[in-house]
Amino acid sequence: MSYVLKRPLLISCLTLSFLAACGKPTPAPEQQAVVAQAATTTSVATLSIHNPSGFARVQEAIYVSAADLGLTESAVQNSAFIATTAQGQLPSQWIDRNADGQKDTLVLSPTLSAGETLALQITAGTATELPKQTQAEVSQKTGGQWQDKKYVGGHFENVKHLTPPPQYTDHSEFIRYDGPGIESDKVAYRIYLDWRNGFDIFGNKTGQPVLNQIGQDGYSSYHEAADWGMDVLKVGKAVGAGGFGYWDGSQVERVSKLDGHSVNIIENGALYSALTIDYKNWQIAGKTLDIRAHLSMTAGSRLLQNRLTLSQPLDNLALGIVKLPDTKLLTGTLESSGHTYTYLATYGKQSLDGANLGMAILFKRGKLKELTTDEHNHVAVMNVSGQHLDYYLLGAWRHELNGITNEQQFVEYLQQEVERLTLTPRLSLKTAFTNTQTNQPLTSERALYWSQQLANSELNRQAGQYYWGGWDTERDRPVSFEYTTGLLIQAFDDLNKYAADPAYQAVINKMADTFVTEDGSIHSYDASKFNIDSINSGNLLLRVFEQTKEPKYQLAAQALREQLKHHPKTSNGAFWHKNIYPHQLWLDGVYMGMPFLAYYSSLFEQGASLDQAVHEFVVTREQLRDDKTGLYFHAWDESKQMDWADKETGRSAYFWGRAIGWLAMALVDVLDYIPADNTELRQPLLNMVTELAADLARYQDAETGVWYQIMDKAGERGNYLESSGSSMFVYFYAKAINKGYLPKEQYLDVSKKAWQGLLNEFVLVHPDGSISLTTMVQVAGLGAGRDGSYHYYMSEPVYRNDSKGTGPFIMAGVQMAQLLKD
Repeated sequence: MSYVLKRPLLISCLTLSFLAACGKPTPAPEQQAVVAQAATTTSVATLSIHNPSGFARVQEAIYVSAADLGLTESAVQNSAFIATTAQGQLPSQWIDRNADGQKDTLVLSPTLSAGETLALQITAGTATELPKQTQAEVSQKTGGQWQDKKYVGGHFENVKHLTPPPQYTDHSEFIRYDGPGIESDKVAYRIYLDWRNGFDIFGNKTGQPVLNQIGQDGYSSYHEAADWGMDVLKVGKAVGAGGFGYWDGSQVERVSKLDGHSVNIIENGALYSALTIDYKNWQIAGKTLDIRAHLSMTAGSRLLQNRLTLSQPLDNLALGIVKLPDTKLLTGTLESSGHTYTYLATYGKQSLDGANLGMAILFKRGKLKELTTDEHNHVAVMNVSGQHLDYYLLGAWRHELNGITNEQQFVEYLQQEVERLTLTPRLSLKTAFTNTQTNQPLTSERALYWSQQLANSELNRQAGQYYWGGWDTERDRPVSFEYTTGLLIQAFDDLNKYAADPAYQAVINKMADTFVTEDGSIHSYDASKFNIDSINSGNLLLRVFEQTKEPKYQLAAQALREQLKHHPKTSNGAFWHKNIYPHQLWLDGVYMGMPFLAYYSSLFEQGASLDQAVHEFVVTREQLRDDKTGLYFHAWDESKQMDWADKETGRSAYFWGRAIGWLAMALVDVLDYIPADNTELRQPLLNMVTELAADLARYQDAETGVWYQIMDKAGERGNYLESSGSSMFVYFYAKAINKGYLPKEQYLDVSKKAWQGLLNEFVLVHPDGSISLTTMVQVAGLGAGRDGSYHYYMSEPVYRNDSKGTGPFIMAGVQMAQLLKD
């Protein structure tokens, strides 16, 4: 019986232009039956939540989508689902996370002690009524009348949607406290819905939501101390406490020249509240664009998240904090990974009542272009490469219930919030819907099925955009000629060779054809950077050349080969990773460069450079293999000058799983191009294959069959089972067995256990027929603020469906299909 998913929409997508209009994979009949059953089943999923920090996380917000749970949105609207632990029901709320009008996500609010792992079940059931800890509202006057630009008479009513009339402006007394408000049980914020676009703070003394009390009697009372608290901030001509605008090179231009605003209250719940503000036709920097601000808060937190979506990219988006006297400017570390959160903050007696007040904006370090200032604001100018920017803002008032009272406490609090945002909780989700499909007999057909399922999902999600002029949704930027692009498209080529599909061939052809011009130039490729990562996508160009014999692909490959001729090397002949990382050999770079070098040499040089490719592996083993564990360190700095490098050996300190995965894949791929009769040249690689296979098997997790992010630190706080490296190891084992490099009788069970582990631990099947590959580290490197510490490797974002994981998974499935065919 064939388990290959039928794709009546995708199978007819012969070109990418048509493919873009195609829908998601259609669920097979057995999937549709399980979707229907999931809406009524008692046990929907189990979820494990691990706190990677050395401090307690109180009311940590955890988001689990209905799609991940195997539930349709209609099932969520019509049925009740709850989360329970051994101690009872966990606070939870179904929310509309993407603001499309439908409940789509379950937000949980557990409290986790340092390093704690919490196990819970998600089942059908009735949720316990919770005390209200968040609120979002907007209130307009009704029953009065406009007199010029002021609304006279009437009374306030809360509304779900508000678009102010054209005559509305500041102090029109039409909107209660001048705009929408959003709060937690700790602090409240209001956003001026006029040309000022200021973000203001209401200090809260009560520990309960208070917005509904504020401004009911007019426009002056909330500036004075009351039982609930008071307005604590003088915004003036600034953007306030974390508002946004445009940096023109000398000052912040507020979002003032536009055609109007609209507010929608998305959620007003016990644990989570949210609203959106749409800014229509903002005229700025010679552009006219729309912006949506999606603002949300969760219980127990001071942080207001602002997810900005721009209709077109805008350089120099500015985030600001009002500049006030008697305050100290505070900044978080900038010597860190680009994915690490940091902050710009102020602290001091800057509250309107003279009390200590801390304000901060928190953002990813890699998004920061510069820190600067103008007359009214402390400013973080952001590098918005695409059309999205997420950041957080917060205020901490001295007189809030159990508030922060001094600068030291505020800095300690900020550092913990940075870690909470950077080191996200480790989640392991197992759903009944997915388990019914992954826990089936492991056959050749079934292995191929999962490769096709992920490939079909990626056609709609990302791969269909992997061409020159496409948009990289993973990184929110234009697609470029980089290793991730070529890696995923090579996976489609592997799959297409084994189980041909016109849709797969279409993405292969379009990627190659659009990046390579008729004269062999490659869009976005810059040889002068001497970045060995850029070489990997050349493998796909060589494959297409062999298929089409078009000269432009040979010319493009020659340009890449020319880079390697001049690429700097260590004294023992290993390629530097990049020109900006001198004297450094990284495991990643072995995969990025050597399969291409061997492939190119076999096609156009009669194999003259194969010895150079093999030499790279020999040096890698000499410098990076650890004799005790048999594992390989991530990188080696011959100069021993980098902060991550051991001063005696030059080695980095840890065994990063995906780095070793790159090496493992490179070994079996380079062997494809060394003739079988060249035993002398093949033997060093075959020895490494045999050696690495035995060493990896020792670190395979006995329970799950997969491998950890830091491979020899199982059980260490924050460490997690990781899908991209694990997928690479399955590819390595299965291909090595298929090619006869490893004995089948010794490693078949290792391979099968690992493949089944990928399905059990990392695959989620969604009700629309698509699947996701979860729990992969987005990236890891060394230098440029990345110190190679254990904490660093834990701090990189844990993603899903990144091509560095989806590509190897698809490739691994093809190899497993061949391995299990007999």
